[in-house]
Amino acid sequence: MNMIDVITDKKLGKELTQEEIDLFVEAAAHGTAPDYQLAALLMAIRLNGMTARETTALTLAMQKSGDTVDLSGIPGIKVDKHSTGGVGDTTTLILAPLVAACGVPVSKMSGRGLGHTGGTLDKLESIPGMSVALSQDQFFEQVKRIGVAVIGQTGTLAPADKTLYALRDVTATVDSLPLIASSIMSKKLAAGSDAIVLDVKTGSGAIMHDLEGSIQLASAMVDIGTLAGKPVTAVVTGMEQPLGTHVGNALEVKDAIDVLAGRTKGDLLDVSLLLGAHMLVLGGVAADLKAAGKKLKQALESGAGLERFAEMIRAQGGDPRVTEDVSLLPQARVVRSVPVGQHGFVTRMDTTELGLAAQAMGAGRQRKEDSLDYSVGFVLPVRIGDEVFPEDRFFTLYARTEEEADRAEEAVRRAIVLGNEPVARPPLWYAQITKDGVVKPE
Repeated sequence: MNMIDVITDKKLGKELTQEEIDLFVEAAAHGTAPDYQLAALLMAIRLNGMTARETTALTLAMQKSGDTVDLSGIPGIKVDKHSTGGVGDTTTLILAPLVAACGVPVSKMSGRGLGHTGGTLDKLESIPGMSVALSQDQFFEQVKRIGVAVIGQTGTLAPADKTLYALRDVTATVDSLPLIASSIMSKKLAAGSDAIVLDVKTGSGAIMHDLEGSIQLASAMVDIGTLAGKPVTAVVTGMEQPLGTHVGNALEVKDAIDVLAGRTKGDLLDVSLLLGAHMLVLGGVAADLKAAGKKLKQALESGAGLERFAEMIRAQGGDPRVTEDVSLLPQARVVRSVPVGQHGFVTRMDTTELGLAAQAMGAGRQRKEDSLDYSVGFVLPVRIGDEVFPEDRFFTLYARTEEEADRAEEAVRRAIVLGNEPVARPPLWYAQITKDGVVKPE
């Protein structure tokens, strides 16, 4: 048996055996097959899917493809959080320090941008001096000392996923339920946290655009975690529009700082508090979501969350002064304020196209080897349901050149639909999933 046999079986819609899955994972982890064969199998999986048995087998094989982290030496219940990716989604930068300030250790390994979505590591690296490459000893020591660390996945942790994650980004295979579920859960299980909160996006900017698919993905990951003996809670949240108002790496760091400083309210804060509340409950410091929410708001209002974020930045070599002076973050050469130009109501956004507009400006990667411009992106203050007038600010562009600003202005305008009648604002969350089933808001 070789990789061509495995590709052929999946191309024909067959269920892969454990032996075939192990061969695939071994090839990804150790480079025993070329990228083009791995990419061919990824596309076959994207087109033909995987059974629950295949998905679980793939997850566990990827988890075991490298080292696993033992966090037992860190006191307390360690709770991890993961988002399936979105636009303007900066929740980790807000809730990680807030949750840590409430007494739950957060030892988080994050990823880079994937497709049209931003990456937590890319955002953190826009902070001058910030390092996301800590040794395991440094990682442990930091979580013990200040309660929080956010770093990149090491090459020895689920190395098969690291290879496949990068290939999915450039082969249009991001939106595959079994590949998403196995990628996320293999890393979460290998990273060693005691409990996991999953933020599964749905809507025009999500990997899974429809609610049913998003709930299926959330349920699949909860099932995998349950089989592995980990308490897992998933929340399906809306990505019909960017979660925050800022899109782009340094801009999203600024947005997170503004939220932690109490200067900004809205959807980004509300979703961060919701996910953080679930983390506190799983972490055993709050009896229920209401009590957890009260603790988080106290940490926010007292400034403890922002202070903990500054401590994390300092501990990882970054300049903590950015939490007091956001102008120390990278600044774009071209800044352009764009008016709406007409009266109407914001009725819909193509959030994927908004993410791609930021990517084209230099905020994301189109190829694995692309470098980023941390300063570029846009600020979009309008929300679905807003009434807007011709002279209102529609968005502000932060670009490298006037020509790139021109292209971005056209792309952002195309992605936002204005209508003549008001529409309802989309909900923040649609479902909460645990091993006990699915709960939807009343």
